[in-house]
Amino acid sequence: MLKERLNRREFLGRTAGAAVGATLTAASFSRALGANDKIGVGFIGCGGRGNAHMGYVKQLGQAGDAVEAVAVMDLYRPRLEAAMRLLSVKGYSDHRELLADTRVDAVCIATPDHHHGFQVIDAVQAGKDAYCEKPITHWRQFELTKKVSQEVKKSKRVVQAGTQGMSDTAWHQAAQLIKEGAIGQPIHAECGYFRIGDWGERGMPIDDPNAKPGPDLNWEAFLFDAPERPFSVSRFFCWRMYWDYAGGPSTDLFPHTLTPVVKMLGVTFPSLVVGTGGKFRYEEREVPDTFNMLIDYPEKITIAVLGTQGNDYPGIANRSSGGRCPVIRGWEGTITFEGNNIAIRPQPGAERKEKFVAVERGEDVLEHWRNFLKCCRTREKPWSPIEDLGYHVQTALQMGVLSLREQTAARFDREKEAIVL
Repeated sequence: MLKERLNRREFLGRTAGAAVGATLTAASFSRALGANDKIGVGFIGCGGRGNAHMGYVKQLGQAGDAVEAVAVMDLYRPRLEAAMRLLSVKGYSDHRELLADTRVDAVCIATPDHHHGFQVIDAVQAGKDAYCEKPITHWRQFELTKKVSQEVKKSKRVVQAGTQGMSDTAWHQAAQLIKEGAIGQPIHAECGYFRIGDWGERGMPIDDPNAKPGPDLNWEAFLFDAPERPFSVSRFFCWRMYWDYAGGPSTDLFPHTLTPVVKMLGVTFPSLVVGTGGKFRYEEREVPDTFNMLIDYPEKITIAVLGTQGNDYPGIANRSSGGRCPVIRGWEGTITFEGNNIAIRPQPGAERKEKFVAVERGEDVLEHWRNFLKCCRTREKPWSPIEDLGYHVQTALQMGVLSLREQTAARFDREKEAIVL
């Protein structure tokens, strides 16, 4: 199936014209960034998230950070032109043309899920660093997920996943505590994401109900490697409602909640994943509004990931926790996150005392961007690297979706690095 869809993508590449490819090849290099050189950022995708990131970069520049927006790209001309006016920069209708712009040092990718992986690969092959919105690939693109990891490692480019919660030092501090044996051998963890709203038609506004494919809207490029479908205003503007382009809570929300837990526990690929849920409140969508996963790891650790878009009570976290809800259980103690503290409570009979560790800094998307920009200069690994942490998290999430859709457990073959149903 992947080969079939890649063939369609290759066709799209050929029809884009040889000039783009030639220019992109010529631009496949990375300039050495000095400490005071401005990093030129190109934005691939000018929708809701793309505009938010434009605002962050503009804010950083105004605060004195050496960064500036230099180009934008979108398949929908009205959005593209609005972004061009907002930032006073050049616009492109093909991401490869933007990558060929020598003023672009790094890109921000905020497109539909099924475009992310291809665009990351194109970016690193063109010598660009990238900040990529989650998820790093679509739920049906495991082979592409693997390819993204391989290409990022080979290119030695910096690629930060848009799981901005990784800017919260709580996760990094807790990871060190667990490594030092604060709770003994980890055995179980819980995390979740709860909110209200289908985030389809109400969460993704339709810019123009009369929009049609043509010079101002490239429907074929939007479909990319997804199945052929007749044009639909809802599919184009509210793509998060559809299986072809999104995965519901698992791939839209769970990267935020699972990534910190995988980081803290130091696990990689799961051994087995079971996914449950469905449309329990919002019938107008294809993807689930309620989704739950049980993830077993070969280190003899289970992670339970729970979530619904039908109720926003945070469940295992209280509202004073600042949004941190994981519970990490070990043989000898438990870690929870309470207010601005990491709480370590021993198991009854354990020769340990209750301990509280202050969190140094909470979540801050501007700090997540600053970390990315710093790594573009130093070539260090960012807080949410896509080639290993992102790869491992996305594999588990893809297994969960496949388990739900196929109504069976999904297993991972480490020797072949493959998902088995």
